[in-house]
Amino acid sequence: MSMQPLLIELGVEELPVKALPGLAQAFFDGVIDGLAKRGIAFERDDAKPLSTPRRLAVLLPGVETEQPEQHSEVFGPYLNIALDANGEPTKALQGFAAKAGIDWTALERTTDAKGERFVLRSVTPGAQTAALLPEIVREAIAAMPIPKPMRWGSHEYAFARPVHWLVLLHGNDVVDAELLGLKSDRMSRGHRFMADKQVWLSNPGDYVESLKAASVLVDADARRERIVAEVNAAAAQAGGVARITDDNLEQVVNLVEWPTAVLCSFEREFLAVPQEALVETMEVNQKFFPVLDDGGKLTEKFIGIANIESRDVAEVAKGYERVIRPRFSDAKFFFDEDMKQGLVSMGDGLKTVTYQAKLGSVADKVQRVSALAQVVAAQVDVDPVHAKRAAELAKNDLQSRMVNEFPELQGIAGRHYALAGGESPSVALAIDEAYQPRFAADDIAASPLGKVLAIAERLDTLAGGFAAGLKPTGNKDPFALRRNALGLARSIIESGFDLDLRALLTAANAGLAERKVQADVGELYDFVVDRLKGYYADKGVPATHFNAVAELKPASLYDFDRRIDAIGIFAQLPEAEALAAANKRIRNILRKAEGEIPGTIDPSLLREPAESELAEAVVAAIDDTGTALSQKDYVAVLGRLARLRPQVDAFFDNVMVNAEEPALRGNRLALLRTLGDRLGSVAAIEHLSS
Repeated sequence: MSMQPLLIELGVEELPVKALPGLAQAFFDGVIDGLAKRGIAFERDDAKPLSTPRRLAVLLPGVETEQPEQHSEVFGPYLNIALDANGEPTKALQGFAAKAGIDWTALERTTDAKGERFVLRSVTPGAQTAALLPEIVREAIAAMPIPKPMRWGSHEYAFARPVHWLVLLHGNDVVDAELLGLKSDRMSRGHRFMADKQVWLSNPGDYVESLKAASVLVDADARRERIVAEVNAAAAQAGGVARITDDNLEQVVNLVEWPTAVLCSFEREFLAVPQEALVETMEVNQKFFPVLDDGGKLTEKFIGIANIESRDVAEVAKGYERVIRPRFSDAKFFFDEDMKQGLVSMGDGLKTVTYQAKLGSVADKVQRVSALAQVVAAQVDVDPVHAKRAAELAKNDLQSRMVNEFPELQGIAGRHYALAGGESPSVALAIDEAYQPRFAADDIAASPLGKVLAIAERLDTLAGGFAAGLKPTGNKDPFALRRNALGLARSIIESGFDLDLRALLTAANAGLAERKVQADVGELYDFVVDRLKGYYADKGVPATHFNAVAELKPASLYDFDRRIDAIGIFAQLPEAEALAAANKRIRNILRKAEGEIPGTIDPSLLREPAESELAEAVVAAIDDTGTALSQKDYVAVLGRLARLRPQVDAFFDNVMVNAEEPALRGNRLALLRTLGDRLGSVAAIEHLSS
């Protein structure tokens, strides 16, 4: 056997941009799995999916030319069934041998847990890889995630897009196959416009360079590097810096085979429009790259990526400029008209817009959020007057023409209109920041007023959603309550606001009284805390640490976070495991205890030296940790309690808790309860015990 490079290329009409990476990876994985399943050895090295909008390819540096020998075992009847009393074969054994096509005496025997039985062992030569590849590719294609396969012509097969060519090379040889109505060969195709011809591939190793010579970069990473380099160079030529977002870059990578940057410009008058609207148009609608100045402000330059090296770049630029001008003109018209109306007057229309049938209009929601914002502001040293004003204006831009055309500019447009209307910069910024975090990786609001408004907004959304019966079920979450709950929790924790979450949820519930609907505050609290499981898991916090804190149900999520940090530090101490196990033992003992446990420890009933020493140590630890606990210095509390381990170990080694004498037993239980209460004052540390 020998290794030969393998190339599989499926040529198609332009594939969907967002689906392309997933399709390429699935095709690659399917081929790898197919080889592995058949025992065909291969070298992968740095191999990865290769793809362009017009092709999916798998290129492996080495694949064995045939399978290894195939060993098989077919088990037959057990001896007590296969042979009669005279040792002659029964019909069961004769039938098994006849099916195998051999005499029963040629069968081997083996033993398992049930006894001895007959077995047919065989060894067959491995098949040629070339004979197996068509089925491997067929399986890989069938397993690809194509939600809506397309049919073309009059045949029955289907794919994501019509397929036009198939390359299948193992070493220097074409592997004979017919898939999706195509016969395999060694002819690929070049760039649709720059090298519209067939490309002869003598062997797989020539693939990447042969396609490059035909103006096709089959490696997405190579296209990405070229795009970034050309875009940055064009931006530098314009005296600015290119804005390159991951999402926009990835989509452009999957739109072209031979990317070429084209520097373009638009009329400066459009810069009067909020730059977010212009950027949105360029990136989302046209996949262009805006050019910013050194201060991060949009300039009149932008960069398009052509899928061709044009002899007349100026004409390409004119085409790109012509495409965005109507959208920019619309945005400018909407902005100018909104400026004439003003943000304050936009709020009049909110009374006629239904927020939710049971929760009233958007204007009703604004009133509730305004009241909550003032409550939150008063607790975090933010001016309630500013909080009230920001809340009253925060939804007004929903009535603007700009937001109607660009929904993703909610809050952003409001910020611009607020500033134009003479509102304070802090109020204007809060109107924008109230929507943060807008997505999973987004930051929370930066300004104190923005944080207050973001918290108030989510409090009302959560309470209203639960009160109106819109709780998420399964994958359904029409009011995005899970996202709002996590946004609320993050805003509180990352702001460092020591707020009583239950009290705030109660206030949010009170705001719904006029609507005659109410939410369960306890259920709301649990829902918010449950969202933190993933939040802390993403930070590397073990589930045991999260559960240890969650069991205490801290009123403040900021306090919750401080306890999480403290338990993480405590868990690293050598005493942690033993104290956690001891606390679990204490909880079990107290749970099973019968009768009333005394409220205090009676020193006169301390008989054993170990219990006297523990009682003395517990009293000292309580005295030492009282101030730290009141100041929420949980690291100090747990660090001091860790020093109790010797006395705790000695107590459980030398003292019988369930003594026969009731008074003695009760006093020992009181000692354990006192100890357990302080050990569990920061978190239910028994969760750390394995």
